[in-house]
Amino acid sequence: MIARLRKAFLAQLIPLIVGFVVLAAIVVGLTGLIEAQRHDNERIRLAFEFQRQVITLQSLIQDAETSQRGYLLTGEGSYLDLYRAARNALPKALEEVRAAAAGNAGRRAQVDALSAAISDKLGEIAESISLYDQNNASSAIALVRSNQGKLLMDRIRTIIIDIRRDESAILQQRLANSERMNEWMRLYSVVAALAVLSLGVFGVLSARRRLEDVAVVQDQLSRNNKALQKEIATRELAEAQVRQMQKMEAIGQLTGGIAHDFNNMLAVIMSALNLMQRKLKRGESDIQPFVDAAVDATTRAANLTSRLLAFSRQQPLSPKVIDANRLVTGMSELLRRTLGEPIQIETVLAGGLWLTFVDVSQLENALLNLAVNGRDAMPEGGKLTIETANCCLDERYAEEHMDVPAGQYVLIAISDTGTGMAPEVAEKAVEPFYTTKGAKGTGLGLSQVFGFVKQSGGHLKIYSEPGQGTAVKIYLPRYFGDDRPIPQSRPARGAHPPSELILVVEDDRLVRAGTVASLRELGYRVLEAEDADDALRLLAESGEVALLLTDLIMPGTHGRKLASVAREQRPELKVLFTTGFTRNAVVHNGVLDHDVDFIHKPFSIDQLAAKIREVLDR
Repeated sequence: MIARLRKAFLAQLIPLIVGFVVLAAIVVGLTGLIEAQRHDNERIRLAFEFQRQVITLQSLIQDAETSQRGYLLTGEGSYLDLYRAARNALPKALEEVRAAAAGNAGRRAQVDALSAAISDKLGEIAESISLYDQNNASSAIALVRSNQGKLLMDRIRTIIIDIRRDESAILQQRLANSERMNEWMRLYSVVAALAVLSLGVFGVLSARRRLEDVAVVQDQLSRNNKALQKEIATRELAEAQVRQMQKMEAIGQLTGGIAHDFNNMLAVIMSALNLMQRKLKRGESDIQPFVDAAVDATTRAANLTSRLLAFSRQQPLSPKVIDANRLVTGMSELLRRTLGEPIQIETVLAGGLWLTFVDVSQLENALLNLAVNGRDAMPEGGKLTIETANCCLDERYAEEHMDVPAGQYVLIAISDTGTGMAPEVAEKAVEPFYTTKGAKGTGLGLSQVFGFVKQSGGHLKIYSEPGQGTAVKIYLPRYFGDDRPIPQSRPARGAHPPSELILVVEDDRLVRAGTVASLRELGYRVLEAEDADDALRLLAESGEVALLLTDLIMPGTHGRKLASVAREQRPELKVLFTTGFTRNAVVHNGVLDHDVDFIHKPFSIDQLAAKIREVLDR
């Protein structure tokens, strides 16, 4: 059926093409005729203009002669005004006539003769006026009566008559040509109207035939469409089931990886605690190795949680305006110590690099992760290159990579000369718990970098060739604010042991006990409360509290509201928030509020000490 429609359509297409060709020829012909008529009309206008200029010349020379005779007869100087005006206007009028006659040799000869006659006539008029002005009126009158002036004026009139007669003949010829053009245009218009009418009739008849064929085909298509919809519904159901299976597989992989790593760490902690219990019961005190093992496992668990939060883009960021060149330069020594001597490190820093707004510690951690990955890909040694550049991602790139908007970015690229990755490996490189390092890696390094870059509004791209090496490019959005990076100041540490009073608010009894013990170990005086009401009562009773260390998520009044009420009573009170959650009152779009101090659980005693001093010494 479709083939039959196609043949019918082609058969009807040929007359249409012929008709449109005819119409196009008519339109082209009409356009040419209109252009020719416009040209003839312009020539007619110029002919009329030339005649007007010649008549103006005749009028001016007659004015000059009339002015001369009136002056000679009356002696009144006012009669010469018309002569002077004509004498001043004649040169310009002659130039206009000469310019109009430039394209015709015969006309130029006539204009030259006319110009000479006018010059002679002006000379005769000027001579008679001069004689009169010298009190020689009789000589002036005699010059006029000599008929010299009349002969010159007759000569001027004769030349002008000849010019006008010739121009009239040319003008009549051009008018006749214009009339012929009008006849042709009328004929073309009639032919065009007939052609359009014929095409219209043919189009209506063809459309009617096509509608009949389309009605037949439409019925067939309707039946086919119903069958296709059933097939699509079946396929969509199957695809939904496959997506659900893939989703469950990804969740299973993620939870399996988390369970495996946490079980390993909990096994270390449990073993260390059990051994410490046995040794303490026997009165033995050599438990430091087990303490170190438990602390190390706890630190690994905290790092694992941090990496998971980074991958899920839920870690609280504290971005600053930085110069990436300065950051890379500052990390060079750390990277050399970490990577070892077999790895040659080269930095290529762009001049005039734009600033970017990013969390410094997370960016340093990302670069260190990528550098370590590069080292592991070069077991026999090799070269690691860190480059920076200004980069613009255009609309075409953004269309190909839907997760990144077009714009200006600061590029940091880490390239190695290692073993590289196959395409299927590179595609999975940022998946959590996917690793090519066997038992050495958790598979969270690249996923953490990916999550941090995305949370910062940037883009990560991996280029790799097996046997050639790998390049990981980090694109961070350009900062358009103040061109000066914010200095990273360090809080001053007191020279004497701490003595401030800190109020700890925590609803979990064990966590509160651990935090209080840590603060007392650091030398601080501590008050503790399990909820907001208890905390406000202690604040009212003690005016020495320098810092409120409060959990954010608590039953009843949450930590942010508690801090707000406390500061209404004590505006100078310092506040430090802590929580194991991230989607809360201190984080908006993954970024900490500018006026918030925050420490994430779990924290070590050293991290707590540094953060407490940073807040108190500010």
